[in-house]
Amino acid sequence: MMKRVYSDIIQFRGSHYDFGYMQGELLRESPIFPNREKQWGSKRKYHFSIDEQEVKSAMMKFAPRIWDEITGLADALKWDMHDAIREFGGYYLEYGRSGCSIFTSDDYLIRNYDNHPASYEGQYMFYQPTDQGYAMVGPSMQLTGRIDGLNEEGLAMGYNFVNRKKSGGGFVCNMVGRIILESCASVEEAIDLLREIPHRHSFNYVLLDKKGKTCVVEASPRKVDVHQGLVCTNHFEKLTEENRYRMDESVSRQETMRTLGTEVQSAYQAFQLMNDTDKGVFSEKYGAWAGTIHTAAYLPKDMKAWFSIGGDQRPVIFDFNKWLAGEKVLVKQIKGKLNSDSPFVNMELFSDPGILL
Repeated sequence: MMKRVYSDIIQFRGSHYDFGYMQGELLRESPIFPNREKQWGSKRKYHFSIDEQEVKSAMMKFAPRIWDEITGLADALKWDMHDAIREFGGYYLEYGRSGCSIFTSDDYLIRNYDNHPASYEGQYMFYQPTDQGYAMVGPSMQLTGRIDGLNEEGLAMGYNFVNRKKSGGGFVCNMVGRIILESCASVEEAIDLLREIPHRHSFNYVLLDKKGKTCVVEASPRKVDVHQGLVCTNHFEKLTEENRYRMDESVSRQETMRTLGTEVQSAYQAFQLMNDTDKGVFSEKYGAWAGTIHTAAYLPKDMKAWFSIGGDQRPVIFDFNKWLAGEKVLVKQIKGKLNSDSPFVNMELFSDPGILL
């Protein structure tokens, strides 16, 4: 059964506090939070003992203005900071298993984000801060985090899940991604940040900048390493002791991308390699948290962001330079179809409270 789904496009220019307050006002009218409560409500109450000062000190070191954004969210929702930190601090809530594949050249970074549709917020964010940090475009996760994206300096980022066993005290992937886009202008700066920032789980972070420099950063709570590579899936190539026991499917997707990637001559052909349902990279394993939800492409030299939901799609193309210059994106939603019966959490109230459990 093909399910029609969509992502809302949200645009904002202003301070982080005002950005957070605006998101909180939207959240009050959205099914996102009632659905999250149904999915995780019983877990979040006893799984997390929140150390507010620990999170604040880490945030103040790496992303002080995002703390203001969380404060704005809390004020708009009339929550205390304790609850807002748990929900939006990118430090406590567990990240579910997922797939994901990334294909790069010196001109583009293209990634498939694979997960369960009911975990997906359906928010594609344009944000230009007026207080501190770089403007960015990309899809959100846990509101404050970013799944992938491009910033005003031409740095593009995407991440791939590797392992959540042996987790540490640190930021989850989507907040790490947001902090990279918020504070780094180049691949070198992002590598330095990834070496310093504390990681909760093991992830590959794939980077590309305007100079055409690209790399894969393998980051776990214990160690960070870097290697050159144009394809990346859900296992480490250097920190192999951190890998899960079963990696066959991840290795298979990687080999498919390496083989078919030799014939790719353009960004659009690379996009088709990732997005076409008959190429062997796009996945429909939604029930196993490994179905492709979106395909995103970032072209730093052109400052373009492409985005589509579902397979066999033409991307919606955004000119980020024009938006940075003050033009407003006129598209309100990005629409698509998935071979699943589950909506995104932004679309409607779930009837099944255990849809992700």
